[in-house]
Amino acid sequence: MKDFANASFPPEIISVMEAAFDAAVASLPEPVSSSHVQTIAEAILRAARDGECDPVTLQRLALLELQIIPR
Repeated sequence: MKDFANASFPPEIISVMEAAFDAAVASLPEPVSSSHVQTIAEAILRAARDGECDPVTLQRLALLELQIIPR
């Protein structure tokens, strides 16, 4: 993943990111593409790095990013 090689998060934030990721991926229609999974993961990592720690907000930000990426 781009720009996250040295990322470090405390365990409680990792749990929040995991919950947001799982919820975001589960909300997508099957089959879920690997590029969508990667976009969701990167969006969550970026938002968490910037200080966001609410799982619902992380999920929404990731799903919004999927809507605005060029297809």
